Amino acid sequence: MSTARFIVGGRVQGVCFRASTRALALELGLAGHARNLPDGGVDVLASGSADALDALERWLRHGPPAARVETVTRQDLPAQELHGFQVG
Repeated sequence: MSTARFIVGGRVQGVCFRASTRALALELGLAGHARNLPDGGVDVLASGSADALDALERWLRHGPPAARVETVTRQDLPAQELHGFQVG
């Protein structure tokens, strides 16, 4: 199991970004969360297989149709056992 944090910048709030991220994460078998940040970005923490995290990262680079992603930064973290995928 692997864990990574992604910080996504651009027009990513108010465009169903977190809900769409949650749907994909669950489809990929990932656990974690997607949360709005005060600066207008989204913080995504996910844990699961390395392949699933890579697939999530590829999707985060464009997001749902209304989003305009400008930046995605990834930080690989020590493995964490997370349960479910929360949106906050």
